[in-house]
Amino acid sequence: MGVIRNILAVVGLVVLLGSGYGYAKMAPTLKQMDPGYLPMYMDFASRLLETMDPGVAMTWAVPVENPDLTPADIKDSLKSLASAHNFLFVGEAPFYKQVEAMTGQPYRHIEFLSFCDARVGKMMADYQDAYTAFMPCRIALVRDVKGKLWLYSMNLDMMIHGGKQLPPELRKEALRVRDVIKTLMAGAAKGEF
Repeated sequence: MGVIRNILAVVGLVVLLGSGYGYAKMAPTLKQMDPGYLPMYMDFASRLLETMDPGVAMTWAVPVENPDLTPADIKDSLKSLASAHNFLFVGEAPFYKQVEAMTGQPYRHIEFLSFCDARVGKMMADYQDAYTAFMPCRIALVRDVKGKLWLYSMNLDMMIHGGKQLPPELRKEALRVRDVIKTLMAGAAKGEF
């Protein structure tokens, strides 16, 4: 029994020393990270472990609550809500129509709607060219295989909180854009205008 206790004590000491060394090496880097990085990555890891799907873990999904709402109703709602929040509707891509044209078969509704705040987009591009990959903000309108409509969008928290802290004005505007996208999705899922 004493031997097992001593082995466990040595293992514990090694883990403790390793943790201390790891913290000492990582502390300078972690201090540069956005203050919201830990909850964001914990949420991502939790969703990834729960679903085993990185696509699900990296997106927001909002079910359309009213089964009487049509895709056209939801699109109109998104456009109206975007206008009310000074967001430009900059395009749509009716993916389902492309699939139907290629296959000659009916396909479930999947459509991508694009929105933009050009002023914030400029700030993002001026800060980091790679951020243009997030532009324009897209919301997918999807009828799942069971017939239920959903709204999906990329989780912008990963861009905002996932690395070093953004400059204050850019961070403020990025958070506002994130909140507008979430507001559009939540409102359109209820058919609000």
